[in-house]
Amino acid sequence: MDPKLLELLVCPVTKGPLDHDREKSELISRSARLAYPIRDGIPIMLEAEARALSDDELAALPPRTPLVG
Repeated sequence: MDPKLLELLVCPVTKGPLDHDREKSELISRSARLAYPIRDGIPIMLEAEARALSDDELAALPPRTPLVG
């Protein structure tokens, strides 16, 4: 995913930042506890399409690193 695009996208629920999970092809909203899918390179930013993150999944996420630019 293009880092410039990731800088512009925010969680539609909380308006907070998103993290890119390359392995699962998802955008993660820690504050909303949701993972939005990326299909064919297009982020699907609909709450109805997102999956809920478990406590274990949230705990396993690496610390958030601020975007530098």
